[in-house]
Amino acid sequence: MNPWDKTLDLIEAQDYERLAEFLNALSDADRRTVAEQMPDQLARRLGGTSRWEVMVRLGEMTTGYRLAGAACMGGAAQVTAWLNRRELRQVRNQEADTAMVMSVLRHRPEAWRQDLAVRLVKRLRPPAGSTGRRLQGTPGWELAAALIVQTGVVPPESDAFVAAWTWRVMARRRENGGRPVLGDDPLLDHLLPHLFRAQGVADALAADEDESRRQQREASRYETLGGTAPDPQSGLSITGELVTLAATGRLPRQALVDGCASRFLTGGEADEIAPFVTLWRQLETTVAEIPVLDFVRLLPSGSSPLTQLALDELRRAATAGALPDELFAEAIGALAFRPEKKYVAAAVKWLAAAPPSRGGGAAAALAHVFNADVQALWDRAVRLAVKLAPHADQAARDTIREAAGRLPDELRERLAAAYGTIPAATQPEPPTVTKLTAPPPPLLAPPLASAAEVLNELIDLRWPEEPSQIERILAALVELAHRDREEIVAQLTPSWRGTWVHPESHAYSSNDRTTHALLSRCVLALTFPGRSRQLTTALAKRADPALAFLDVLPHRLVLRRLREIIYLFERGATIPVLLATPTTATGHVAPTTLIERMERLGDAEPLEADFQQALLRLPRQVDETLLVRAEKLPTKAGRRLADWLRDGGLPDPEVHCEVGRPGSHHPDFPHGIRASVTPPDDLPDWLHELCSAQPANGYAAYPDDVVWWPAIMPSHREVVATYMVQVLPWLAKRSGSPVNATVVNATVALAHGDGPVGKATAVTIAACLAHPRPAQRAAAADALTILAARGQLPAADLGWAIAHLVRADTVPLKRITAALADLTTAGAHTEMWQALTTAVPLLLPTAPGEKTRSGLGEFLSVAVQAAVLAGARGEIPGLAELAARKGSSLVLQEARRLHRAITP
Repeated sequence: MNPWDKTLDLIEAQDYERLAEFLNALSDADRRTVAEQMPDQLARRLGGTSRWEVMVRLGEMTTGYRLAGAACMGGAAQVTAWLNRRELRQVRNQEADTAMVMSVLRHRPEAWRQDLAVRLVKRLRPPAGSTGRRLQGTPGWELAAALIVQTGVVPPESDAFVAAWTWRVMARRRENGGRPVLGDDPLLDHLLPHLFRAQGVADALAADEDESRRQQREASRYETLGGTAPDPQSGLSITGELVTLAATGRLPRQALVDGCASRFLTGGEADEIAPFVTLWRQLETTVAEIPVLDFVRLLPSGSSPLTQLALDELRRAATAGALPDELFAEAIGALAFRPEKKYVAAAVKWLAAAPPSRGGGAAAALAHVFNADVQALWDRAVRLAVKLAPHADQAARDTIREAAGRLPDELRERLAAAYGTIPAATQPEPPTVTKLTAPPPPLLAPPLASAAEVLNELIDLRWPEEPSQIERILAALVELAHRDREEIVAQLTPSWRGTWVHPESHAYSSNDRTTHALLSRCVLALTFPGRSRQLTTALAKRADPALAFLDVLPHRLVLRRLREIIYLFERGATIPVLLATPTTATGHVAPTTLIERMERLGDAEPLEADFQQALLRLPRQVDETLLVRAEKLPTKAGRRLADWLRDGGLPDPEVHCEVGRPGSHHPDFPHGIRASVTPPDDLPDWLHELCSAQPANGYAAYPDDVVWWPAIMPSHREVVATYMVQVLPWLAKRSGSPVNATVVNATVALAHGDGPVGKATAVTIAACLAHPRPAQRAAAADALTILAARGQLPAADLGWAIAHLVRADTVPLKRITAALADLTTAGAHTEMWQALTTAVPLLLPTAPGEKTRSGLGEFLSVAVQAAVLAGARGEIPGLAELAARKGSSLVLQEARRLHRAITP
């Protein structure tokens, strides 16, 4: 038999053990024959196909083609190009594929294999995609790494190789139950120097650090519940492993210290530096190991984590006498010049603690404090300047006198006693009021017009999911199946032939409760209706009524709508169109479009859940002339639509939202939050159920479900917000944060919608403003901006929500403060002032000796800014009493500023 024919037979049979044996036994001439015919055959098989079709047509045969190329192609460059072909890069099991390819490379000379290893490393692409996808491995890395280890060749400089190795280490640690894996890693010594300069490594180290903290929390929780004490090695991060290996002598400690120091000098964004800051702190360096000069030079422009580290280490060096006076003065000046108030405050505090003889050389830095917008520090800085006056040189005295002109009269007079007359500076222009602009609503993608487009969209399903994408797929499936069922089935069948093959083995609850699984079942019902009916029957038999609590009421409508499409296809039926497919990105359906769709149905009744969803997606205002067309529809659904339009749609339900006091432990206030909806009278059962949101109505099966909810009732935002408030305690219990990124995205979508907004909306937005990640806090601020720009922001409710969530210890005040400050300067100062006048009295300490809340000083500073920009005058309960207290804390100084700003 021709060697290529035999090779192809074994590839298609996916018998790779025999294929490897056969290829290894070929003569050089037979290898050349295989190598010559293989590219043309692969091109014929894949010619003109999409990326999804390539995966479907090749499937597990990918490894076979890779084996044949690795064994039979001549030069290392040719093999590298073959293995990196777009069609052959992605394999389902990299470790198994690597083992097989390595088995056919053993006859190659060592120098050839070294050349191949180097070429494969150079062709690697940086790890991309979600954390889960990166943990699955970078295509081609396993083989390149195996060749590097086997041949001992020094790997070339490659950021992609080092970053992929770091993700692989994290994956191995996860597979190993969080226990150490680095000690016996054959690539560790090769790659350690590159770890500190390769792009992409920081992402892996940060993800690993998060994973380690999660494992440690779970282990501690388990121990608290009576379990065995956790393994001290379990949950150790990659950086923790490096430190441990250095302590045992497995790695040179100096390599880690020098590596961190060089990385700090390279600079970069905060997230690129943070893992190495963590490593440095874990190393617990000695004073002698601190690069004092380098750290001083990092202070002016370093990212926040790096600046804080440099500050801490320089203080330690100063205490040990290892920081010369000139570098101390340079450090104080650099900190005082930073835009962040916390570093300006740190400079003042550090300078105040220094002996006056040493501090005099740095006194000029106080001019930066007077020039900066940090009025809360002015009093302390003036006292410090007076103290240091005898030790300051003339240049420093002149600098301070020049900057002090903007100080209030009382402070200038105190400073003039030590520095001479200080004339008042020209009063600045009144602050410019910025015009508020909101981000535009997203655009809706066009409908899918062909089976090929549906197929590509299915393979490119996003995660977290986008409801609009799933809506487009569902609409296309229904319309294309009605137009020509045979054609779309023929297009989709190859992709679904290997899925859900044994229906009974897939009959577990998540396959009937997640939108991704139900969408896949819709395609299965269209392509293999018999197999789909078996799965539906098996799921019904195994259904557990006790799990019904997993579905929050609005999401039940999403699931019912998907299931009825499955049942439609299972019985071999079709309908011309879905009614509820949105016509705008908010989830609304244009009334004219809905009537046109119902007219296309003719005498056929629509799918019930689809019809219900369509009604809820109508806008609040509908042209009365459309009622005439609706009344002419010949179906029961047509009469129901006409009644809906005639009655003005769903009346606004009554929403209740409360936040309990901390420590109350009241059953109605789990985690301090309670929200409910009272439905209007005389609603049909399905609407009454939907508008009966009580705290016991359930929780999201998955947090990402929340992203669907704004588009379920896009004209009733406060009702949707009530359901979102209900799941916040559940999310907090799962993740330690009451919101995740999906909840933030849903909150922004909610703001783009329509209908009343109140306390439930305010609580949801306030919780999002406290998200741990700045990007998510910025997105939550967008939701506020959208509402404010449209004149719809419930400002008083927002202030109430912020105050009560902070008092309930649900959210930290400092995170929310930063977002409010940004909104104030962005043009929402009037709305922010309205919110703050509600929040401030609830957060002020009122009882004698009551502890001041963390972050209250910064919160009051934002209130001052908002009051000045809004030109506010009036009285805030409790503020005058607080302002009258003695002391110089930030809270008292900002209270006095606010009191002066709003007092007529």
